Amino acid sequence: MAVETIDALVVHALSPDYSGTALTPIPSPQPAAGEVRIAVRAAAVNFPDLLMTRGAYQLKPPLPFVLGMECSGVIDAVGGGVDPARIGARVVAGTRLGAMAQAVCVDAASARPMPPALDWDTAAAYRAAYLTAWVALVRRAAVQPDEWVLVHGAAGGVGLACVDLARHLGARVIAASASPDKRAAIARLYAPDAVIDSGPGFRDAVKAITGAAGANVIIDPVGGDVFDESCRCIAFNGRLLVVGFASGRIPSLAANMALIKGFSVMGVRAGEYGRRFPERGAEDVAAIDALAASGAIRPHVHAALPLHAWQQGFDLLANRAVIGKVVLHPGA
Repeated sequence: MAVETIDALVVHALSPDYSGTALTPIPSPQPAAGEVRIAVRAAAVNFPDLLMTRGAYQLKPPLPFVLGMECSGVIDAVGGGVDPARIGARVVAGTRLGAMAQAVCVDAASARPMPPALDWDTAAAYRAAYLTAWVALVRRAAVQPDEWVLVHGAAGGVGLACVDLARHLGARVIAASASPDKRAAIARLYAPDAVIDSGPGFRDAVKAITGAAGANVIIDPVGGDVFDESCRCIAFNGRLLVVGFASGRIPSLAANMALIKGFSVMGVRAGEYGRRFPERGAEDVAAIDALAASGAIRPHVHAALPLHAWQQGFDLLANRAVIGKVVLHPGA
């Protein structure tokens, strides 16, 4: 009897140019006890997916593995101990691995009802970005209404989510990007209080906007020179949130600067935060789900591509050509 197969994006070997990654038929996954199988409608592309193809991310699964951290879809099978009535439910799920396939099995508890205000694409795209934004702004920075929040990399998935969420929380938002086209798009989509060029000298613009006080909270997924200059335009008692190092350079901080300016540097790993503090993690997921369901947050999808065009989607991220998120359609 022939084994049913599905198409999946599989990393067979680590490489700097995706040469070890290919769309590959694999046996259709079968849900174990306590699991559900999701027929994937859309899977989001995240920067860690790119890093994992070359072994440059902190999660290093054994080869071969299927990429994909989050998806939306329909439950089409359940394992033992799971109510069969869940078959047919529209859900979203964080998977860490496996979402870039026509089907993926996940723990039944992690397949959550899809927010009715979202479509397949935006439902697949909001979880990782907005969960990171929530942990950064609410859990770590404890941002307050009317505080100034400077968001670097504001056109990226996490950056745009931070702009959107910070506005919802009542903060005053400065969105920074190096691209004039991206700055125009951010202003059109989310209307932050100010949009600035993130090139050298941005601290002068931040000081001018904030009346020389500086930004109370700074979101930095870029690192390198952006981090260095951010330390010079942060307010006293400010919080500098380290989200990533897209620039490729991990910066260092002279401790006397933090002492003199009285600011804190905080790391943000939303997934790890939830694993270390499960109750808070569940609260965080419930919070962003509720915001999505009410329409209070508005994820933006830059492009939706068929799974076979995955490299085009990866290149969009690698070349910093994305505003928001890219999603893949495994069934297309």
